[in-house]
Amino acid sequence: MTEQKNKQILLVSRPQGMPSENNFKLVEGPLSIPQEGEMLVRILYVSVDPYMRGRMNDAKSYVPPYPLNEVVNSGVVGQVVESRTSEFQTGDIVSGYLGWQTYAVAKPRQVKKVDVSLAPMTTALGVLGMPGLTAYFGLLDIGRPSQGETLVVSGAAGAVGMIVGQIGKIMGCRVVGIAGSDRKKEYLINELGFDAVINYKTAANLKNDLKEACPGGVDIYFDNVGSGISDAVLSLLNFQARIPLCGQIALYNLEKPDIGPRIQTQLLINSALMKGFIVGNYADRFHEAMPQLAQWIKDGRLKYKESIVEGFENIPKAFLGLFTGENLGKQLVKVSDL
Repeated sequence: MTEQKNKQILLVSRPQGMPSENNFKLVEGPLSIPQEGEMLVRILYVSVDPYMRGRMNDAKSYVPPYPLNEVVNSGVVGQVVESRTSEFQTGDIVSGYLGWQTYAVAKPRQVKKVDVSLAPMTTALGVLGMPGLTAYFGLLDIGRPSQGETLVVSGAAGAVGMIVGQIGKIMGCRVVGIAGSDRKKEYLINELGFDAVINYKTAANLKNDLKEACPGGVDIYFDNVGSGISDAVLSLLNFQARIPLCGQIALYNLEKPDIGPRIQTQLLINSALMKGFIVGNYADRFHEAMPQLAQWIKDGRLKYKESIVEGFENIPKAFLGLFTGENLGKQLVKVSDL
């Protein structure tokens, strides 16, 4: 092994509002040696995701906050370079939550093998990983789409949103996306088959544009964004509409609580359901989703897009780009070649 150092990126301070690169610190140290029952994994790709922003706050949430002065935890794909367990062999490609570092010592329960014959290894962090599973269960279990219904997806060009929209099309829905650039709008319509897409940054009146795109109202709203975008969509709900509440990226960097319209009246008069969820709620059902997602990819009915930044030192920059709309699809950082 030529590299004898391990690079790590630590969270050294809690962001106030929008994070900056000053909240992180790159350090180097010696490689850890795997003990009996462990393996050494060389990280190939690192995932950055919007939910990680919430973990940087010292506040109660569905997962504990990141500790200061420790490696930022996130999903990765890597290769086993030394194994002291019979469950994994040297050369195996694995995925798991091993964090922002170039090497990690892992126990078998912390990782799973990636079947690279099924799809490229990066999909284990995207369409065949957490984002794909989030889209699948959020839409199908909570959204319950039916032929002819109208589905609106905010954050439609993100890793989750674009999969939600495509599954909606497979289920026979009219799919309307909300995204933040004309480039994203054109991709969603021309490549993924969305029926309509609204660029919220250039829309003169978002509510009017939504009315035009959803002449029959909104049956399902897959909410990745929150704030004023969601206010506009929720005003168009149909009777017994369903709202899978997946993310609120527009609010993650606010320094003061967001104040908006009270939505209870809309839910009440439309007998609508809004349900928050996290993908971990469905952990015991992941085996249902993976074969179906893989089959849709194989059949050409489900496409995916990845934005890949090169270089370990650029992980914080790639993470910050999530909040300014830099990514189209799943944002990854390539750390090392296979």
